[in-house]
Amino acid sequence: MLLAILALTDLLGLATAQQAGTVTTERHPKLAWKKCLASGACINIQGEVTIDANWRWVYDKETYADCHTGNGWNKDVCRNGQSCANRCALDGADYAGRFGVSTCGNSIALQFVNDGADDSTNIGSRLYLMASPTKYQMFTLLGNEFTFDVDTSRLGCGMNGALYFVSMDEDGGMAKYPSNKAGAKYGTGYCDAQCPQGSKFINGEANLENEFGSCCSEVDIWQANAVSTAFTAHPCETTNQHRCEGDNECSKACTPDNGCTLDPFRLDHHDFYGPGARYAIDSTRPLTVVTQFVKGSDGGLAEIRRFYVQDGRVIPNVGITGNYSNNNNNNRNSGANSSSSSSSSSSSNSTGSGMTGSFCRSAGNSDAFVEKGGMAKLGKALAESMVLVMALWDDYHPNVLWRDSSSATDLPGSECDVTVGVPAEIELEENRQVNRNYVIFSNIRFGPIGSTFRQT
Repeated sequence: MLLAILALTDLLGLATAQQAGTVTTERHPKLAWKKCLASGACINIQGEVTIDANWRWVYDKETYADCHTGNGWNKDVCRNGQSCANRCALDGADYAGRFGVSTCGNSIALQFVNDGADDSTNIGSRLYLMASPTKYQMFTLLGNEFTFDVDTSRLGCGMNGALYFVSMDEDGGMAKYPSNKAGAKYGTGYCDAQCPQGSKFINGEANLENEFGSCCSEVDIWQANAVSTAFTAHPCETTNQHRCEGDNECSKACTPDNGCTLDPFRLDHHDFYGPGARYAIDSTRPLTVVTQFVKGSDGGLAEIRRFYVQDGRVIPNVGITGNYSNNNNNNRNSGANSSSSSSSSSSSNSTGSGMTGSFCRSAGNSDAFVEKGGMAKLGKALAESMVLVMALWDDYHPNVLWRDSSSATDLPGSECDVTVGVPAEIELEENRQVNRNYVIFSNIRFGPIGSTFRQT
C-alpha cells in the first residue's frame, strides 16, 4: 500500500466511529526535551512522539484488507457508512521500518522517502510530541520562548522541514467526540489554519468526499529547507479545533494563505540564510532557532521575536526596515526596500526585528491577517495550550513555490527556480537514493523568555 503525501486526499465513506487497530502494537518513539526555569536551570522531560492518523493503515478488522487503497475507498469492505464504522480501524505504526522516523535521546530524524521491507514506499511524515501515551504535550507560548536545533542541510528546493504549533485538543478529540475511539495515541484530531479537507477522519467521523475541513490557529515557527526559510502566524476566527464544511466556508475560517509571514529573502536580505559561508546563517550546518512570544503592557501578544545561534554567535533576525507596499491582497511579503546584505542582520537588535502588528499590517501581508483579529486574536491562541508538530513533506500544488520561489503574486523566496522542486522528480528512486533527504530536530527547550539560550 502506497503511503505518500497524496494519502491526505484519500476518500473515505461516512463512518460513525474512529477505532484503534491491533495488528501492529503502537509503541511511541521516545523523545527527550527540556523545560527551563526563569533561573536558567532546565529539567529533563522524557516525552514521546506519535505519527498522524492520516499516515496510518486503515484496515478491515474482519479480513485485514485495506479499507482504502491508493485508488480510493474499498467498496467491498465499506458498502455503506455503518459497515465502515463496524469494520475499519487505525493501526499502530512501524516508525522506523515504514515511515523512516527515528529518535535518539533528544533528537528526531524524519526521512523524506522510506522504502519498507514489504516493498511499500512512504513519503513524508507528520508527528506530534506527547506528554503521555494518550495525551499530547501542551505548550502555552505567550510570555515564553521556544528553542530547538535543526539540520536542514539535506533538503533542497521543493521540500519543507516544518516545526509548528496548532490549537489541537490534548486528547485528540476523544472527550468532545465520543465516536473517536483512537484519540491522541493514534495521532487523531489534526487541524491547522488551512482547514485541511484531506483528513481521513474529522470529529471522529470519516470525511465523506473530503467535504469537511478541520480548522484551528497555527504558528509556523520553522518552514525551511537548505535554501529558504520563513515563519508565519495564522489566526482563526475560532481559535480551537472546529469543523468547516465546503470550500467556501473552509477558505474563510482562518488565514490559509494570507497569514503574517517574515521571510528574510523576500525582505531583500538575500545573504541572510542559505548553503555556504557567504550567508549569515549557513544552512549546510546545524543551527539553533529561538522564538520569543513577547507580551505587551496589556498582557496580549506584542511581538514574535526571533534569534539564531550558530558557532556560538547569536544572530538577531533580519532588520525590518524600509517602505512596504500591499499592492496585492494575495501577496505574502513583497515590496520590501531594504539593503541586501548579511551586515544588515548583524546590526539589528531585538527591538523591531520581530513580527509585530505594524509589520503584519504592511510588508505585503494580506488584509486577511487583520480581518481575522491580527496579533490580538493570535495572542489568545498563544495564551491557551497548543500542540507541537514536526513534519517533512513536498507539495504537489504548487511545488512549495509559496516559500521557495515566485508565483504570479509573490516575489522570489529564495534562489530556487520555478521549474525545480517538482515532487514527481524529487521522489524518483534514483534521486532519493542519491540524496537521502532528511531533517533532524533536536535539543528542544521551552521556558520563560531568556531561559533557553544565552544572549550576548
